[in-house]
Amino acid sequence: MTDRLARQAELAERYLPDDLLERFRDRAAVYDRENRFFDEDLAELAERGYLHLFVPASHGGPGLSLDEVSQLQQRLAGAAPATALAINMHLMCTGVAKAMADRGDHSLDGVLTEAMAGEIFAFGISEPSNDWVMQDSTTAAVPQDDGGYLLRGVKIFTSLSPVWTRLITHGRDDSDPQNPTLIYGFLERDTPGIDVSDRWNVMGMRASQSRATILTDARMKPERVVRRIAPGRVPDLLTFAITSNFQLLIGSVYAGVAHRALELGAAGLRKRRSAKSGTTYAEVPESRTRLADAHLDYLAVPAQLQAYSRDFDELADHGARWPLLLVSARLNAATAARRCAETALMCTSGSGFDDDHELSRLYRDATAGLFHPPSADAARPMFAAALLDD
Repeated sequence: MTDRLARQAELAERYLPDDLLERFRDRAAVYDRENRFFDEDLAELAERGYLHLFVPASHGGPGLSLDEVSQLQQRLAGAAPATALAINMHLMCTGVAKAMADRGDHSLDGVLTEAMAGEIFAFGISEPSNDWVMQDSTTAAVPQDDGGYLLRGVKIFTSLSPVWTRLITHGRDDSDPQNPTLIYGFLERDTPGIDVSDRWNVMGMRASQSRATILTDARMKPERVVRRIAPGRVPDLLTFAITSNFQLLIGSVYAGVAHRALELGAAGLRKRRSAKSGTTYAEVPESRTRLADAHLDYLAVPAQLQAYSRDFDELADHGARWPLLLVSARLNAATAARRCAETALMCTSGSGFDDDHELSRLYRDATAGLFHPPSADAARPMFAAALLDD
């Protein structure tokens, strides 16, 4: 355990030292207020090699584990949640490539090479009203004679919209109605038929600039096609690697938000004084209990993220239980973030309600956790079926 903590401290100092995080925290308020992308944060992260975290030594990177990257993302999110959420999408793509290579599948090694060359990857899977998410697609994939596809559809919440150069995406090939196929692959930013919406005026996570991407006969080159999978619940290493990295890294962001909210809530109680008791609110039993309950909710979250990340790194075989574990970790983290942010607002009282207060932004950022797939409503049948269905 001591070695692990020392390693965490080493990585934190190398990639996210305290002075860097303070700059990020100061800029987060500006990005949110001006509704603009985190260009300066991205430049500093790139300079420190943060975009290469998952890239293994064989490709020139540090080859960090999912557990190590999760810890760093929690730290980054405590300062700049929107920056952490958006950079997740690039890290997820490189993490998927590393995870597949670790399991003997090198079909995505090109992602690692391109990441080291400076390409920025984004995630273009979510679609309007598609609650199947990765198991189906409303985007049409029209096959071409050379083995490529023309994609027609809309992808929503495409983080890193102003800067991505590579987009992992999918579509459905219905050219054989009896045997539809899901196509997974990558698009290059300069491909004709890609239009990035200029609409992004949302409640929270504003700096992520997660705009919609409209595909109008955007050509996926044959060499960019990485998987052809039947729709539905079909086990595949690619979708497993995507789900694992997505759920655990998203959960890491909300764990960081929850932790920071608790810090601000505690500071609020120490600062405020009660006229009735003559003490700070930090000594008022009701206030202490409220903060204690939120802290209790939070403590299970990083433990769950750590356990499942380490299992993933160590190639543990949880079989059909993996989706339950992964989705529960992300849902619990997002719930804790909202609970902790709300509690912290109550601890700071009216000052936290001011739009310039960090907690006001954290509370809004935490609400974005309601919208990552699958939602709690969509996931509940899966958890019930695990216990009730034969």
